[in-house]
Amino acid sequence: MTFLWPEMLFLLLLVPLLLGLYFWLLRRRKRMAVRYASLAMVREAMGPAQRMRRHIPPLLFLLSLILMLLAVARPAAVVTLPSMNETVILAIDVSGSMRANDVQPNRLAAAQAAARAFIEDQPQTTRIGVVSFAGTASLVQAPTRVKEDLLAAIDRFQLQRGTAVGSGILVSLKALIPEVEFDLQSDNPRPAKREGGARSLDKQVAQGQAPAQEFKPVAPGSYSSAVIILLTDGQTTTGPDPLESAKMAAERGIRIFTVGVGTVNGEILGEEGWSMRVRLDEDALKDIAKTTHAQYFYAGNATDLTNIYKSLNSRLVMEKKSTEITALFSAVAAFLALLAAGLSMLWFNRIL
Repeated sequence: MTFLWPEMLFLLLLVPLLLGLYFWLLRRRKRMAVRYASLAMVREAMGPAQRMRRHIPPLLFLLSLILMLLAVARPAAVVTLPSMNETVILAIDVSGSMRANDVQPNRLAAAQAAARAFIEDQPQTTRIGVVSFAGTASLVQAPTRVKEDLLAAIDRFQLQRGTAVGSGILVSLKALIPEVEFDLQSDNPRPAKREGGARSLDKQVAQGQAPAQEFKPVAPGSYSSAVIILLTDGQTTTGPDPLESAKMAAERGIRIFTVGVGTVNGEILGEEGWSMRVRLDEDALKDIAKTTHAQYFYAGNATDLTNIYKSLNSRLVMEKKSTEITALFSAVAAFLALLAAGLSMLWFNRIL
């Protein structure tokens, strides 16, 4: 357990002072009992159980006071609760291959319908961002809880040339972790390493810059407050290697659930004298999901897409987080104070 205001713990110094005052009052009463014979006789008539019972209400009140003082310091603990701050990035393919109608009415329309259903089903505590990608990727809607803005962003999709799945992953990752660096112009998206050593460090200090902290990977899937949902046919034609992009997400604990839209046989698309068959590349999407300790789903039609999004929603409910528990301490303190007063009234016809 930790405290958000640990400096307020000095108030606990009042506890030994109150204990000293309590024992001083007991000794004072004892001297009065010796002075007045009638009081002494009453005390002798009391059994050991009754003499012990008279200390219970003050003890309960003291425990109540300790909890109140701890509550002032705002205690926090790591507990498992329904997540109140989930962030989901929907990365949706808007490349030309998404106009194939092997999923009715076409791949993009099915993806948009499923995305709308997913957004509508989310609780108000979930922040959702939208990334679209084709030959390049862009964050079309920053994470927000305003569903109207999200739905408007989904409706604005326009088909474009090229498919850069790796770029879609990296822009989604950037939306979750702004400090991440990458190179969208290379097959390997990892930025070139800075020159190390004492000379480089001295140069940074001389220029008034804070020395760059070395990135330390975490366990894949360990970042439980956010996920990326990647919806595409999986056929990369340009941009960074999707698997390398997925590895960068895995090193930061971000899971990427992949949703394959289309059919394995695909469809032949033609335009301006050329034609090509666009197929669903399931192997690539499975590798991305496996690398980030997530899961791949196949969606053969719009109904399957909606069901997939609903199943993903159930995976984002519980998480361990550091939560302030001041209210719990205050509630227990109030209960003990009331219990102390009630027992004192019941046994001795007085409040403490």
